[in-house]
Parts: sequence; C-alpha cells; structure tokens
Amino acid sequence: MHPTILARFFGISPIAVAMCSAGLAIFLIGGWAAKKDIAQARGLDKIVALTNLCVAIPLAVFGALHLSAPQFVINIVPSYMPWRSFWVYFVGCGLIAASLSIASTIGARWSGLFFGIMMFSFVAMIHFPGALRDPQNRILWTIVFREMSFGGAGWILAAYATPGWRGPAVLERGFLERSALVSRSVIVWSRAIATSSRKPQIAWSQNEEMPST
Repeated sequence: MHPTILARFFGISPIAVAMCSAGLAIFLIGGWAAKKDIAQARGLDKIVALTNLCVAIPLAVFGALHLSAPQFVINIVPSYMPWRSFWVYFVGCGLIAASLSIASTIGARWSGLFFGIMMFSFVAMIHFPGALRDPQNRILWTIVFREMSFGGAGWILAAYATPGWRGPAVLERGFLERSALVSRSVIVWSRAIATSSRKPQIAWSQNEEMPST
C-alpha cells in the first residue's frame, strides 16, 4: 500500500486531538462536580443532573477549535472588525473559560448569561445579516436558529443557576423577562445591520439560472 495512504489513514490531526482532549477534560471535571447530584437523582432525573455537563462539553470543543485552528475561524469574523485574529483567540479563551465555569458550577450564572449574549451577538453581526442577503439559502437560516438556540440555552442555564458563585439552583424573578428584552433588542439591531449592508438585488428572469452559492 502506498505510504501516503498509510500516513493519511494512521495520521492523527492535531486539531482533532485538541478538540477531543478539551471535551474529555471537561467531561471529567463536570462528572466529578456532578457526582453528588447524579448519586442522589433517581431514574431519568440522572439525565437532568448532567445539564451543566451537556452544555459545557460543546463549548470546550469549539473553544479548542478556535485556539488550535484559527485559520478556519478567522474568515467568519466580519471584515469591518479590527484585529480579527485577536477576536478569534478571545472567543476561544472565552468558550474554554465558560465551559470550565459551567462544568464546575462555579460562576455558572454569569457564564451562561455572557455566553448567551455572545451567541446572540453572533446572530446579529454575522449570521442573520448573511441569511437576509441570501434568503433562499436554507443552510444560513439553519445556522441562525442554531445559534439562537445556543444563546437561549445559555440564558436558561443562567436563569436557573444560583445568584452567587455556586450552590443549589434558584430562579430569580424577572430574569427571563430581562433576557427576552435583550433578545428583542438583538433582533432589532441585526435588522438594522442587515438593512445597511444589503447589496442591490439583481432581477433574474425565469429562463435564467440562479447563481450557485
């Protein structure tokens, strides 16, 4: 067999190693932090006890992607943003820090709140304007709703986290109402950005083929 094929087959991507290692580390940390809740839970409640862990692991994986492969992420950063490389590493470090906080239940309230703000900011600055510029692209709309669901999950986690640094979950009155107000503001902001950056549309006849994306 050709040595190139063997090298490709047995080769291990450093990016994949970094992402898997980050996910595994958060799994161990979160599992240790949730061991008491898991032991006390009964039946399907054991799955509920893994809530923080299920949120923290993806954050760690994507954070490792930002730090280990910035060349794959930098093109997503809007062109009008200064220091684009800085924002790639900044978001990567923020995701890693949020995953450690949520997995260990230390400061999970603030981590969930800021993570939700970050995800809705991505929707307003990147994904929603892009979807409005190409409304026929279902992939872009899928990403919009995916990022919004991530942000909503962060806010729900923050709403049920303790007001202090750690402890039992307590739902503060009015927190969800304030989160809904912020989400509406983000939508209005994203519409304004999309309107200002929308390119002139070209009228295509029925006989002409639409350009591929």
